[in-house]
Amino acid sequence: MHPLLSRNRLGLYLLAWIPIAGILIFLTAPGTTLSWRESSIVILPLCAVYAFMCLSAWYVAKASPIRQDIDIALRGPLVRIAVRNAAAAVVATLLWMGLAWAWISALSKSPAFPHLDQRFAPHLRLLFGAGIFLYGLAIARYYVLLSLEASREAEARVMQVKILAREAELKALKAQVNPHFLFNSLNSISALTSVDPAKAREMCILLSEFLRTTLGLGEKNVIPLSEELALLHRFLAIEKVRFGARLRVEESIQEESKPLLVPPLVLQPLVENAVVHGIANLPDGGDIRLASQTQDGRLFLTIENTFDPEATTTRRNGMGLANVRRRLEGRYAAEAVLRVDTQTNRFRVEMSLPAESGDARK
Repeated sequence: MHPLLSRNRLGLYLLAWIPIAGILIFLTAPGTTLSWRESSIVILPLCAVYAFMCLSAWYVAKASPIRQDIDIALRGPLVRIAVRNAAAAVVATLLWMGLAWAWISALSKSPAFPHLDQRFAPHLRLLFGAGIFLYGLAIARYYVLLSLEASREAEARVMQVKILAREAELKALKAQVNPHFLFNSLNSISALTSVDPAKAREMCILLSEFLRTTLGLGEKNVIPLSEELALLHRFLAIEKVRFGARLRVEESIQEESKPLLVPPLVLQPLVENAVVHGIANLPDGGDIRLASQTQDGRLFLTIENTFDPEATTTRRNGMGLANVRRRLEGRYAAEAVLRVDTQTNRFRVEMSLPAESGDARK
């Protein structure tokens, strides 16, 4: 669609022709055989007609786009474009001159404008030059508009590619969670088979239920925190089969935070780290504390566990933490914060997200 055919743009475009008409009147009236009145009666209608004729320059420019990838050394395409545009300007101007002469001839037949055709004839060269210049200016303006439009489309394509790349990365990161957890769980089951086959069988059943639940998430980008906590409870039930009373869990979950939306399986890798790198290295076991709170439009989540600083290294760059950090950055960018804090025998992960509510989106 023509960029100037909307009501507001067309009105502004026609207003811009008023000073152009004024200049042409000024150039043809003073010091000649034409009066201001005669010059105005000739020029104003002609400028109105030519304003609409110059709208065709959009289609000329669009039919011969100037691509940025043209090699300047190979001037053939540019020369062809210049010739086409010049030919279009000449054709439009000659057509306009024909209409102008018909208009002047019609006025000359009136007693009010005696011999107007003869008196205006010296100005035809000026009119022709003005027609070429104005049509060329219109083509140049439309090339600028086409360039801006192409730039916006390129930016939109780049943004779309970035969005698709981010979605692909988030799916890949989410796909890492289950294999990583499954690997650790199978190791635990393998260790239990020779020690306590009954517990190994129970753990297999719980693992099957957990995996079935995670598969039910499908392509959801977010789920309610209450659903994420339910997944954690299934996970911890699996780990309690292995660790028994050594694994103690405390929860301080604010009721108002439960309906808020979080990425699925965003807490599970952190709790898994707490078990594998914390509780598993303590002969007497330890505790894991889960907490949530909402404040000032944000959701704060905390996972804290005991660990032996002499038996394990701080997990600032572990797979679980790195996975969660990248998923948060991919979805929330700078609006999400993940902090890790180690104090004596306590390992603490704090997460701050925008408090989103509503239905889980797919």
